Amino acid sequence: MCKEKITSGKTYLGIELGSTRIKACLIDDDYAVIASGGYEWENRYENGYWTYSMDDIHKGIKGCFADLCANIEKEYSVKFEKTSAIGISGMMHGFLAFDKDDNLLTPFRTWRNTTTADAASKLSELFAFNVPQRWSISHLYQAILNDEPYVKDIAHITTLAGYIHYLLTGERELGVGEASGMFPITDNDYDKDMLAKFSSLIKDKNFDWTIEEILPKVKVAGDKGTVLSEEGAAFIDERGMLVFGIPMCPPEGDAGTGMVATNAVLERTGNVSAGTSIFGMLVLEKALKNVYSEIDVVTTPAGSPVAMVHCNNCCGELDAFVKLFGEFAALAGTEMDKSKLYGLLYKNALNGDEDCGGITAYNYLSGEHITGIEKGSPMYFRTHDSKMNLANFMKAELYSAMATLKIGMEILMDKEQAKADKFLGHGGLFKVQGVAQQILSNALNTKVSVMETASEGGAWGMALLAAYMLKKEGESLGEWLEKCVFSNMSVQVTEPEENGVCGFNEYIKRYKIGLGAQQALEKV
Repeated sequence: MCKEKITSGKTYLGIELGSTRIKACLIDDDYAVIASGGYEWENRYENGYWTYSMDDIHKGIKGCFADLCANIEKEYSVKFEKTSAIGISGMMHGFLAFDKDDNLLTPFRTWRNTTTADAASKLSELFAFNVPQRWSISHLYQAILNDEPYVKDIAHITTLAGYIHYLLTGERELGVGEASGMFPITDNDYDKDMLAKFSSLIKDKNFDWTIEEILPKVKVAGDKGTVLSEEGAAFIDERGMLVFGIPMCPPEGDAGTGMVATNAVLERTGNVSAGTSIFGMLVLEKALKNVYSEIDVVTTPAGSPVAMVHCNNCCGELDAFVKLFGEFAALAGTEMDKSKLYGLLYKNALNGDEDCGGITAYNYLSGEHITGIEKGSPMYFRTHDSKMNLANFMKAELYSAMATLKIGMEILMDKEQAKADKFLGHGGLFKVQGVAQQILSNALNTKVSVMETASEGGAWGMALLAAYMLKKEGESLGEWLEKCVFSNMSVQVTEPEENGVCGFNEYIKRYKIGLGAQQALEKV
């Protein structure tokens, strides 16, 4: 059955460029995953910026597609040549600037950079709207404030997903959710009043471009009209076998694909994506009353307003300690595969004390704007009477992965009285069944659901957006997902535990106090 669907093109392809892995996900017309591919990569810290080179980007997307094709041929003994629709996703935010000849003017600046504080602060005040440091407009304005010489030559700016989409289609466009991480959105387009304010702000620079000209056009989930070009097909598929003319849906960011992958696009539903970074999103019933630097206002891929708490750090430090314990196991003559190692350490952490026995950890491999940390340093401390054992230590590291998110969410829930019926978790942190899910439920004191597709993440969500473009029949995105995709899907629901909620709150008290030491490390 799968073989026939692949050869006839009754499939949908989503590709997402994540922080450490590029993943391709091929689904059939019942929305089940039938093949996948991947490519490992890492960002670099060069000349004061977190970046990926253009060579990295090109090799990565081609390598991921090649792996998908190889896996399909190995599994089904057929060559992958066509699909019904394709969608591209990537890490939200960041800054890619090109001149009129499509030359990259400065190395790609990713979401991870915290170098735009001055620009973000001034734009937030000008717009009376929180503009985070990660957003493309913050990077652009900071470059202007820095008098970076290439700015005068800009013809187009975009995000990583927008760039790959352009390579494959020749169209400079973004889905509205991704666009909302470039510049504030109102009524499914860039806010006209804020565009005018920005134009006035930089008027004295006398650039040959306007902000309206250099931003990609905005599209909404389900919009049609863009196809894979002949050049795009040849670029991504070095075998030369992928047909061109395949419909391509608007490119989206990893936040949008996370919402889709967890069926969290309706009001009062939220999702938490946990991988290299962690972010929580809640679809709002009404606009926020106040502006908070810790809370971004973005949109779903369908354009509904969403409150977003984005934290730069999540699993990186956890992964480092799992690797460390794996090295010890190997030295002791007990080598084990990565999945088993994660399972042992995570599940044992549930045996730890609810407050981690007085142990507190910080996973700051990079800065965290929510807690005012510019650079970040991994750190842990314990009290003189702490209970130092493996379960408590790993539990503290797991708590650390969610601590900054908890601090940001407190603002949304306590000050704005925002309501969430449930949060849905997805991403690598949830691969070990029941562990991170329970800890997150305790941290947020809210039900947390994890679906059987949780580890598929954004690539699957992007494939669903590609399918929605062709298969919707007048339904909104939320209605279509509810009726056609998730109605019969297995869901594991975890309720917060009273002792766990109290324990996490105790941990957060110590965590907040210890931030002073983290801030002192900034001066080292």
